[in-house]
Amino acid sequence: MKRARRITVPCTITIAHDADNLEAHVDLEGGVEPGVGDRVLVHGDAVKIRFGERVTLRREATLTRASMLQKLLTYVRARFELADLYEVSFSGRRL
Repeated sequence: MKRARRITVPCTITIAHDADNLEAHVDLEGGVEPGVGDRVLVHGDAVKIRFGERVTLRREATLTRASMLQKLLTYVRARFELADLYEVSFSGRRL
């Protein structure tokens, strides 16, 4: 079964900006789940909130599925970026 390359679905956006959080979450409806390398574009005007606010909005979003090559490149790129975190030395020597 072949999946559609682009899917437009309703979504719920939650945005919070306070002393502990600066976050934005998008939940796609209809059982649609993004995969490795997929892109999600939320439609509508930009959202601006003040410090201390939290908003929940309903919008539409377009999910664009990644090709096999894009999935592979995303996976490889992520591995190299993760390896950058290992570039830490815990030697006891002083310079």
